[in-house]
Amino acid sequence: MSTMLPTRAAGEPTLADVLPSCVSSLGGEPNRLELPPAERVVVVLVDGLGSAALRSRAGHARAMNAGLTKRTIISSGFPTTTAAALATLTTGGRPGEHGIVGYTALVPELGEVVNQLSGWSDAMPPATWQRLPTVFEGLRAAGVPSNTIGPAKYAGSGLTRAILRGADYVAAGSIAERFAAARRLFDEGGRRLVYLYVPELDQLAHARGWQSDRWLATLELLDAEYARFTSTLRRGEGLLLTADHGVVDVPATGHILFGETPELVDGVVKVGGDPRCLQLYLGPGATPDARARLADAWRAREGQRAWIATREEAMDAGWFGPVDPEVAPRIGDVIVAARKLVAYYDGRDGDTAGQSMIGQHGSMTAEETLVPLLRAGTYRLAL
Repeated sequence: MSTMLPTRAAGEPTLADVLPSCVSSLGGEPNRLELPPAERVVVVLVDGLGSAALRSRAGHARAMNAGLTKRTIISSGFPTTTAAALATLTTGGRPGEHGIVGYTALVPELGEVVNQLSGWSDAMPPATWQRLPTVFEGLRAAGVPSNTIGPAKYAGSGLTRAILRGADYVAAGSIAERFAAARRLFDEGGRRLVYLYVPELDQLAHARGWQSDRWLATLELLDAEYARFTSTLRRGEGLLLTADHGVVDVPATGHILFGETPELVDGVVKVGGDPRCLQLYLGPGATPDARARLADAWRAREGQRAWIATREEAMDAGWFGPVDPEVAPRIGDVIVAARKLVAYYDGRDGDTAGQSMIGQHGSMTAEETLVPLLRAGTYRLAL
């Protein structure tokens, strides 16, 4: 294995610890995040809000930044893409366990690369493709209610049925309406876990960049609603605010059309992952030697701008966590994870889908992997 490959740091809390710790907190039990006992808990997931971006805009998000310290930053895991990270959040498992390993990934039974956010079908059924029980299913079995609050368009989606099963969905339009819905649920009393999803910042980052005025205005709106809601928290009510990944703005000069270089696509039959985290698939029955040759070709060309690993190397480095044999074929034969401000596009046959995106994520830079874990109410940390 290349000595240049980063390995997963053991022992530090990650996104996988967040909801399981909240469930333990509801039962007054010890937990990985050392959360105190609580009666009602809301976990706010802000899609795309990395701790670096939040800190760099401290003056525009004073309430959230007041709680941002070294103690309230965690790793989201890898790959830093929404479907994989949210499945990690809601199951407590890593991608190699729950089975959602990228933005797009190979469905071996089809022999096709399928979008893991929207490509749900009989070939990729929500009930089984995501392989682990969710924390919400565990709470339902224990008689504790749980809810998901998000935009109405996601209520019946395949991803919702895969990673949020067991929770009752509450549709709410704006960010303010979602926080108001959480307050109403808390006011019903009793033990309860609420998951509140905020997709707006990620959507704006893709379209305009995280440094755009629109992104900043939405951050200010979120900060105001966060401050308003946390001021209403009562005894026994706790809040955690976190994210699935951060984001970087990739300039057009950082777009690399790798399909124009024959040795980088030699034997490649499918391309998956994200532009910042390619997963390259060779044909069925590809050998470790074939993967090694392709990885070597990429290292020779792109080794200064990306971490490059064969499937075996990535698994040995713990990138995907423990990998079940059923999940291994879903992972690319070779993974190319950007470490500079670049994004990789196939480019063959005019395929440059996604090049209009400015804000991007998927790789394992600090800007993409480090996310806030803000604590309020019963969960507030002593200064």
